[in-house]
Amino acid sequence: MATVPGSLVWEIVKKNNSFLVKEFGNGTQMVQFSKESNNLYNLNSFKYSGLADKKTVSVQPAGKDLSVVLSTTKSKKQNQPGKMVHKSVMNKDFRRMAKAVSNQVT
Repeated sequence: MATVPGSLVWEIVKKNNSFLVKEFGNGTQMVQFSKESNNLYNLNSFKYSGLADKKTVSVQPAGKDLSVVLSTTKSKKQNQPGKMVHKSVMNKDFRRMAKAVSNQVT
Protein backbone atom coordinates (compact mmCIF):
# COMPACT_ATOMS: atom_id res chain seq x y z
CA MET A 1 0.00 0.00 0.00
CA ALA A 2 1.34 3.41 -0.91
CA THR A 3 1.45 6.15 1.68
CA VAL A 4 -1.03 8.99 1.43
CA PRO A 5 0.21 12.58 1.80
CA GLY A 6 -0.53 14.17 5.18
CA SER A 7 -2.23 17.18 3.61
CA LEU A 8 -4.78 14.91 1.91
CA VAL A 9 -5.44 13.00 5.14
CA TRP A 10 -5.91 16.31 6.98
CA GLU A 11 -8.42 17.61 4.43
CA ILE A 12 -10.43 14.40 4.87
CA VAL A 13 -10.45 14.27 8.68
CA LYS A 14 -10.28 17.93 9.79
CA LYS A 15 -14.03 18.54 10.10
CA ASN A 16 -15.33 15.08 10.92
CA ASN A 17 -13.56 12.26 12.76
CA SER A 18 -14.20 10.19 15.87
CA PHE A 19 -11.58 12.04 17.94
CA LEU A 20 -13.01 15.54 17.39
CA VAL A 21 -14.44 17.45 20.38
CA LYS A 22 -16.25 20.72 19.61
CA GLU A 23 -16.98 23.15 22.43
CA PHE A 24 -18.55 26.58 22.36
CA GLY A 25 -16.71 29.31 24.23
CA ASN A 26 -17.88 32.88 24.73
CA GLY A 27 -20.86 33.59 22.49
CA THR A 28 -20.41 32.05 19.07
CA GLN A 29 -16.71 31.28 19.32
CA MET A 30 -16.12 27.57 18.81
CA VAL A 31 -13.00 25.76 20.01
CA GLN A 32 -12.09 22.39 18.53
CA PHE A 33 -10.05 19.86 20.47
CA SER A 34 -8.91 16.39 19.50
CA LYS A 35 -8.56 13.21 21.58
CA GLU A 36 -6.35 11.35 19.11
CA SER A 37 -3.14 9.70 20.22
CA ASN A 38 0.18 11.45 19.52
CA ASN A 39 -1.50 14.87 19.59
CA LEU A 40 0.65 16.66 22.16
CA TYR A 41 -1.51 19.80 22.61
CA ASN A 42 -4.94 18.19 21.95
CA LEU A 43 -5.79 20.85 19.37
CA ASN A 44 -7.53 20.10 16.10
CA SER A 45 -4.89 21.43 13.69
CA PHE A 46 -2.62 19.96 11.04
CA LYS A 47 0.47 20.96 13.00
CA TYR A 48 -0.44 18.82 16.03
CA SER A 49 -2.49 16.08 14.36
CA GLY A 50 -1.52 12.52 15.20
CA LEU A 51 -3.39 11.22 12.17
CA ALA A 52 -2.09 13.47 9.40
CA ASP A 53 1.36 14.59 10.50
CA LYS A 54 4.35 12.38 9.62
CA LYS A 55 6.31 13.09 12.79
CA THR A 56 4.42 13.13 16.10
CA VAL A 57 5.32 13.00 19.79
CA SER A 58 3.29 11.78 22.77
CA VAL A 59 4.13 11.85 26.49
CA GLN A 60 2.18 9.61 28.88
CA PRO A 61 2.63 8.41 32.47
CA ALA A 62 3.95 4.86 32.75
CA GLY A 63 2.69 3.61 36.07
CA LYS A 64 2.77 4.40 39.77
CA ASP A 65 6.41 5.43 39.79
CA LEU A 66 7.65 8.64 38.21
CA SER A 67 8.43 7.10 34.82
CA VAL A 68 7.22 8.50 31.51
CA VAL A 69 6.58 6.86 28.13
CA LEU A 70 7.78 8.94 25.18
CA SER A 71 6.14 7.81 21.93
CA THR A 72 7.40 9.06 18.59
CA THR A 73 6.43 8.08 15.06
CA LYS A 74 8.98 7.02 12.50
CA SER A 75 8.44 8.84 9.23
CA LYS A 76 9.94 5.98 7.18
CA LYS A 77 7.48 3.41 8.55
CA GLN A 78 4.23 5.15 7.50
CA ASN A 79 3.03 2.12 5.53
CA GLN A 80 3.63 -0.28 8.46
CA PRO A 81 1.31 0.79 11.31
CA GLY A 82 2.61 -1.87 13.72
CA LYS A 83 6.18 -0.64 13.45
CA MET A 84 5.39 3.05 13.04
CA VAL A 85 5.36 4.08 16.74
CA HIS A 86 8.55 3.93 18.79
CA LYS A 87 7.98 3.89 22.55
CA SER A 88 10.71 4.48 25.10
CA VAL A 89 10.27 4.41 28.89
CA MET A 90 12.11 7.13 30.78
CA ASN A 91 12.63 6.67 34.50
CA LYS A 92 15.79 8.63 35.25
CA ASP A 93 16.25 12.08 36.74
CA PHE A 94 13.46 14.54 35.89
CA ARG A 95 15.82 17.10 34.36
CA ARG A 96 17.23 14.50 31.99
CA MET A 97 13.73 13.36 31.02
CA ALA A 98 12.58 16.95 30.41
CA LYS A 99 15.62 17.64 28.25
CA ALA A 100 15.05 14.48 26.19
CA VAL A 101 11.37 15.33 25.67
CA SER A 102 12.16 18.92 24.66
CA ASN A 103 14.76 17.67 22.17
CA GLN A 104 12.14 15.42 20.55
CA VAL A 105 9.45 18.12 20.43
CA THR A 106 11.54 20.92 18.90
